[in-house]
Amino acid sequence: MPKPTPPVTVVIPARFGSSRFPGKPLALLAGKPLIQHVYERAQAPGVHRVLVATDDVRIQAAVTAFGGTVMMPEGRFRTGTDRVAALARQIPGDVFVNLQGDEIVLHPGLLTDLIGPFLESGADMGTLKRALTSSKEVANPGIVKVVTNSNGEALYFSRAPIPCDREKGLGNFVAGLHYVHLGIYIYTRE
Repeated sequence: MPKPTPPVTVVIPARFGSSRFPGKPLALLAGKPLIQHVYERAQAPGVHRVLVATDDVRIQAAVTAFGGTVMMPEGRFRTGTDRVAALARQIPGDVFVNLQGDEIVLHPGLLTDLIGPFLESGADMGTLKRALTSSKEVANPGIVKVVTNSNGEALYFSRAPIPCDREKGLGNFVAGLHYVHLGIYIYTRE
């Protein structure tokens, strides 16, 4: 008999006080707050439930207004991952996805691409990457690059061009060699 699939909870950490764009989760795009777009895209096959983790009553009110589930874990958190971990200690579940609150372009199929292989792997943590397509992307410090080993395990992340061909210079694109880290994480409770 096959092992039952554990429920997967997607947690979207959202804070109001961003230094680069205060109030970003509530910014309207096509008449809806950004957080609502992300919440709706998180409704993917294999996802048991989606919730927003915030420290701000304005975000809480917006999520409640569109019918979403929101929680306000107590404490001060340095990162969204810290907020997800705090929530994971408060609610039932075995597998948690940390989906950034500004992942507006997320295709729901990416969550499916993440969840299935992760559950089959027995790993404690996973993330996604995609191939970069140009030297411009490789050189862009706004894009987090990842280098993986032959098993697809991340070795390191950087905003700098990695890997770098010293002979050809920084930002030199080589097809199939450069990858962007997509910033979606999946974890077991442990």
